[in-house]
Amino acid sequence: RSMTRLFGALVVTLLLAACETAPPVQEMSDARQAITVAREAGAADLAAAELAEAEKYLQNAEDKLDDEEYREARYAALEAKLRAQKALQMSEASKESNGD
Repeated sequence: RSMTRLFGALVVTLLLAACETAPPVQEMSDARQAITVAREAGAADLAAAELAEAEKYLQNAEDKLDDEEYREARYAALEAKLRAQKALQMSEASKESNGD
């Protein structure tokens, strides 16, 4: 019974490791798109710090991708997307409060 659990844990570990052998193409694309949308919404002026953070995470993701550190690249790309979405929300909220 314990051998079955051990084998199951090994299979899960190997499957998770296999997931990290491919570049995070979709996550990188999503992050770039989110940053573009935020920038077009005025985040460079209305949420500059948050947009800069998103761009910093995207740059980190690109660096990790170049180094074939795909897991770290994926996490950085996801964080870049989240930061860009927050910058977009902040921009929209600022526009609403200013009556734009």
